[in-house]
Amino acid sequence: MPIFELDPVDRIAVAAVGQPGQRQFFLLAAGSGRQLTLGCEKTQVQALIVRLNQMMEVQGIPAAENVPDAPGLEPGEPEWQVGEMGLGYHEARQKFVLVASQAPAGDEPSEDDAPSVRFWLSHEQVVAFSKQAETVLTSGRPLCPRCGLPMDPAGHPCPVSNGARPIF
Repeated sequence: MPIFELDPVDRIAVAAVGQPGQRQFFLLAAGSGRQLTLGCEKTQVQALIVRLNQMMEVQGIPAAENVPDAPGLEPGEPEWQVGEMGLGYHEARQKFVLVASQAPAGDEPSEDDAPSVRFWLSHEQVVAFSKQAETVLTSGRPLCPRCGLPMDPAGHPCPVSNGARPIF
C-alpha cells in the first residue's frame, strides 16, 4: 500500500461545499511542496474532532480559545474519498499523526493497493484545526431545539411534536 507523508504539514483544514443538508466535505492539507484535497464524510470529521479533543486532553493541551484564523485552503478535485482515518501521537517527535486511507472502489476490498497519507501535526496545528473544523461542522443546518435533529429551511418533521419517537 503506498503511503504518502506530509511532514511537516504547513496548513490543514476542513471545507464544505454546497447548501446545508447537501454539502460535500473535504480534508485539505498543504505541506512538503504539495496541496492535497481528499473527499470525506461529515461523520468522519465529527469523529476525528471528538478523538482529537480527547487526545489533546490526555496530552495536557488546552482547548482553543483565541486561535488566529489559518490562511484558507480551497478544495480542488479530490484525489480520493477517505475510507478510514486513524490518529496517533508520536511521543519522541511531540507530534500528532493523522492517517487517511482511500475507500475501496466498488464492492471489492483492496487494502493492498489503497493509498494512504500521513499528516504530521504540531500541537498548535491540532488546536487550530480542531477549532476550524468545528466551525465548518456547525455552519450547516440548525438543530431542532426539541429533538436535536437537523432542520431544513422548508420545515422539519419533528418526532417530538407528532408523538413519534426515534427508535434507538
